[in-house]
Amino acid sequence: MPSCSDRILTSKSAETLTRFRGEVRSLVAEGVMAVAADIAARTVSVFVVVALVSLTLVSSNSEGDALYALRKSLSDPGNVLESWDPTLVNPCTWFHITCNQDNRVTRVDLGNSKLSGHLVPDIGHLEHLQYLELYKNNIQGTIPTEFGNLKSLISLDLYNNNISGVIPPALGKLKSLVFLRLNDNHLTGQIPWELVEISSLKVVDVSNNDLCGTIPTTGPFEHIPLNNFENNPRLEGPELQGLASYDTNC
Repeated sequence: MPSCSDRILTSKSAETLTRFRGEVRSLVAEGVMAVAADIAARTVSVFVVVALVSLTLVSSNSEGDALYALRKSLSDPGNVLESWDPTLVNPCTWFHITCNQDNRVTRVDLGNSKLSGHLVPDIGHLEHLQYLELYKNNIQGTIPTEFGNLKSLISLDLYNNNISGVIPPALGKLKSLVFLRLNDNHLTGQIPWELVEISSLKVVDVSNNDLCGTIPTTGPFEHIPLNNFENNPRLEGPELQGLASYDTNC
């Protein structure tokens, strides 16, 4: 029969063992929770990364679609658009295309490329585009109103083509525009008054068209030289014809 001291030791040992087991369970539970929390955090991080990558791919693909629509509308005898492959992840590897670090299109450089055909409204989806260079080609048709959606555009160079129709008033929404060169085309109608509101505008050239009305002389037009408006027989300006009303002869 165990003595009293033995019973006390046994009882204490049982208590110690129970307490030890409880501490182990607590540590295990905390460890499991920590692992679960870490897994959850990693899962969220992976989800966020995947979502961001997916968003970038979707944006890049939509820009590729817009540019490919332009390619399909153009005749390209020199095969300068041969690398424009719509099956690629984004258009940043295409020749004559420049992208930023986020793989968004910032430049289209197709000047003097022997292209013919017409412009497409899809280009208006290139919201990060800063330079659209299509000068010295044989592009026909009109300037799409959707070009007014190119909110980052700095330079629009369409000179020396066969573009007709009016200058879209929507171009007045291009608040970052610095260079607007539309000379040597077949443009008609007035110079849109909306362009006067573009404070960043430094260069405007609409010479050698068939524009009418009067030349704006306020805002950025105050410093545009008159020879940038020449050879538009129906175009007048206060400097040339006195204080003519804006919609004269148009």
